[in-house]
Amino acid sequence: MNVEIITIGDELLLGQVVDTNSAWMGAELAKEGFRVRGITSIGDEAGEITEAVGRLLRKSDIVLVTGGLGPTNDDITLQTLCDFFKTRMVFSDRVYKDVEAFFFGRTGAMNELNRSQAMVPENATVISNTVGTAPITWFERDGKVLVSMPGVPVEMKTVMSNEIIPRLKKCFKVPSLQHRHIIVSGYTESALAIKLEAWERNLPPYIKLAYLPQIGLMRLRLTASSEDRKALSAVLDAEVAKVQTILGDAIFALDDITPQEVIGNLLREKKLTMATAESCTGGYIAHLITSVSRSSDYFKGSVVAYANEIKHRLLHVAEADLNTYGAVSRQVVEQMACGAQLQFDTDVAIATSGIAGPTGGTGEKPVGTVWIAVAVKDKVVSECYQFGKFRDRNIVRSAIAALAMLKKEIEK
Repeated sequence: MNVEIITIGDELLLGQVVDTNSAWMGAELAKEGFRVRGITSIGDEAGEITEAVGRLLRKSDIVLVTGGLGPTNDDITLQTLCDFFKTRMVFSDRVYKDVEAFFFGRTGAMNELNRSQAMVPENATVISNTVGTAPITWFERDGKVLVSMPGVPVEMKTVMSNEIIPRLKKCFKVPSLQHRHIIVSGYTESALAIKLEAWERNLPPYIKLAYLPQIGLMRLRLTASSEDRKALSAVLDAEVAKVQTILGDAIFALDDITPQEVIGNLLREKKLTMATAESCTGGYIAHLITSVSRSSDYFKGSVVAYANEIKHRLLHVAEADLNTYGAVSRQVVEQMACGAQLQFDTDVAIATSGIAGPTGGTGEKPVGTVWIAVAVKDKVVSECYQFGKFRDRNIVRSAIAALAMLKKEIEK
């Protein structure tokens, strides 16, 4: 079943706001078997909205619209849709009560502009917005559906999950679509494709394989549909098992999950605590780890030891080694990891020291040289990487490589 997404707002076109709505919607719709054919971003202009809606309704069965539903004069989406579907705006007591309930207890919050959000198209189905004030409207014409939703992500996600997707599944028959995700570390896209060439060539023709590169990681996605859900699941699981045999411990996860979630689950399962000592990554590893809810179960803290004096004073790195080998060295990074273990009294620790760039490199240690150490209990291992010349990418690659190293050592 084909879907088109329209995101509305001048702020999207000006780059003032990043459109995360369509990416989230596309992922959620794909899980349910809907096919997103296209994503269109347009400004707050009635002619643009009318043209896009008309064109996309001719192409697809479902059009989902977000944005332009606020109470101010520049929010014209609902009136424009009302004109398109040749109906009129009417006052809805139910919507008005919903808006009043939303602002209950907030002195002075309710005003005429808020009241205007109770004006809705007469021939549309109005769906309650439980986390905001903008009305959600469902239009039907000639067997096709258009839904208008707020552009505020939390409002859109709530109504999509609780109302829109369930209603669409009742209106349209969708195939039994299944996905499998494999997250791989240590391979570029081309190197991974070469490694998996024979396996990919022998995939059943109804299974689609996608390579989805991220900085420091490769995601593989297997997608297939069938009326026999159980048989399809068995085939997909068998193909994943083949990849496991080929790639071994290069597989970071067998799920659509972030590296920090993988590490968090592993630490919680093993009842281990963690700390970081970061130089070139500047706290980015700690940021990733703590971006996961309840990471306080296993993460104790971090030292961002940029200066050599901090490496020595807080992490107990020997001054002689700093002078002899330099901050970017096996000797120093291993002492940083052990120092973090000692400082925070943890079971495991990660340490990084490198030249993120674009300046600071030498002939012996060019930009992109990064030493990473992982301490697990009384064992410490380290490895040197050459990541390249782009600072932002080097920081991310260092963090992902460090998490991959930690995973391997814990699993040993």
